[in-house]
Amino acid sequence: MSQSPSDPADIAQRRARILSRIAAAAKEARRDPSDVALVAVSKVQPEARIEAALDAGQRIFGENRVQEAQQRWAERRSAQPDLELRLIGPLQSNKTADAMALFDVIETLDRPKLARAIADAAARTGAAPRLYVQVNTGEEPQKAGITPPDADAFIAAVRDEYGLSVEGLMCIPPADEAAGPHFALLAQIARRNGVEKLSMGMSGDYETAVRLGATSVRVGEAFFGPRIVENA
Repeated sequence: MSQSPSDPADIAQRRARILSRIAAAAKEARRDPSDVALVAVSKVQPEARIEAALDAGQRIFGENRVQEAQQRWAERRSAQPDLELRLIGPLQSNKTADAMALFDVIETLDRPKLARAIADAAARTGAAPRLYVQVNTGEEPQKAGITPPDADAFIAAVRDEYGLSVEGLMCIPPADEAAGPHFALLAQIARRNGVEKLSMGMSGDYETAVRLGATSVRVGEAFFGPRIVENA
């Protein structure tokens, strides 16, 4: 009998396979595989799959929505203190305080209003999640992120005007274009701004991202299996 995608052994095998491919890509680029973090994209995944991932040893998870993440992780945080939660979806300014209370990393800082909200919430609560600036490398109008021509000025403003540290940059390349040039562009922006971390690469292109300098990759379907459609 074949294993279901939520079977702990199946997810453990998927995770091991991804880590092996990350390690191989890192070695090709003469990098230390331990410098690349695997972020399991857990948005809309059923609880059985989340538990299987935790049982397999996965501790870094990415979520798209603050409310969904609160429901899933708030209680687990106390039971699993080594969890790292990353917000990888757009953040509304009015959800900033809730996001900062839950997430260790916010990867989608992309506008002055949000930078101000984060700075104000940090001053008020003392919360200090690590911050990534999202760059819209394809300059797609429907997609969040600062455009590449504006990235340098925005990173400077985040640091100088709002007093925030920028740990990394994040991008989501256009679906209909080769990802490599977008990853290379993000790495170039990071280098000239003294930014050390790069969140780039998903299920279909994470190995390319690792070769081009990713320090974290966000993997959903390749990790958890095909998404379950409700009421199918």
